Amino acid sequence: MAQILYITNILIEFGALAQLPAECERAGIRRPLIVTDAGVRAVGLLDKALAALPGGQAAVFDQTPSNPTEAAVRAAVAIYQAQGCDGLIALGGGSAIDCAKGVAIAATHEGPLKTYATIEGGSPKITAAVPPLIAIPTTAGTGSEVARGAIVIVDDGRKLGFHSWHLVPKTALLDPELTLGLPPMLTAATGMDAIAHCMETFMAAPFNPPADGIALDGLQRGWAHIERATRDGSDREARLNMMSASMQGAMAFQKGLGCVHSLSHSLGGVNPKLHHGTLNAMFLPAVIRFNAEAESVKKDRRLDRMAQAMGLVSGSDLPQAIRDMNARLGLPTGLATMGVTEDLFDKVITGAMADHCHKTNPRIATPEDYREMLLASM
Repeated sequence: MAQILYITNILIEFGALAQLPAECERAGIRRPLIVTDAGVRAVGLLDKALAALPGGQAAVFDQTPSNPTEAAVRAAVAIYQAQGCDGLIALGGGSAIDCAKGVAIAATHEGPLKTYATIEGGSPKITAAVPPLIAIPTTAGTGSEVARGAIVIVDDGRKLGFHSWHLVPKTALLDPELTLGLPPMLTAATGMDAIAHCMETFMAAPFNPPADGIALDGLQRGWAHIERATRDGSDREARLNMMSASMQGAMAFQKGLGCVHSLSHSLGGVNPKLHHGTLNAMFLPAVIRFNAEAESVKKDRRLDRMAQAMGLVSGSDLPQAIRDMNARLGLPTGLATMGVTEDLFDKVITGAMADHCHKTNPRIATPEDYREMLLASM
């Protein structure tokens, strides 16, 4: 049975940050903990968020790593509890938002975080006891501000997914003004993350026509505007459309993702220094070629429909078009240029086979299939 559920209050416009006090009141948050990172603080965005709150009253955790960890979650929970907080504001990219979701679980549920991981059967254990969360993205990539999932590296080194409708932010304040100063390479990498989300969810097999429509429109917006946003960070129209594409990709997560994310989650756990969006951009061409043989993809002409949204002639043009886009954006030419070596493959494949996205790919991959995709992505 297909479940179709959209529950986040989404405010998307330049200046949306000004609505933060009203949304805190609506969510019943009186003493928030802002979960962010040092980079967001350094460029002044934390100050903007604090200025939007009455009296600038909020506790702050600003040590979210580029890939959130259980250790960071614990540190944030300590501040949350010591300051008597009753809600969360996530300010930053997907890492800060996912870290805040981890805090929401750990602050109100006992035991190690892995207890609540999806592949450990933990999703039903996440209850409505979690505190309310408001998400304010400062990048246009992950879409975690409207998603029910979070990715966190737990204490045993695994990069695991946590999924529950209770984790969906109550409000997403999408203010493109917060992305105007985003550096070109981060704009490109997060933008390709959004594009990967739109493409993988559209290729996923479950029946969900609203998600398909949202993903296709998001893909069209992202593909048409990512170069403009990367080339000219002050292009307001491009920034607005990239932020929408990011949000739309995550709204379509309800269908599931696939091998791109199985591989990037696993490799990102092996080497947390690798950027998730960049990894997605590297894996997309090989996974699209693999998915071309899936019955659901062929029957519904999904590759051709994506190609049409991207202004291409046919679905067979997709892999090379993505490689060409990566090159124009200045992203790496492959995994090898990112320092990935073949001796990591066995560990990456083991992680990919266990990842929560593995079973929602339209064509189930074998270990050898994953090896071939890794080789093709080098």
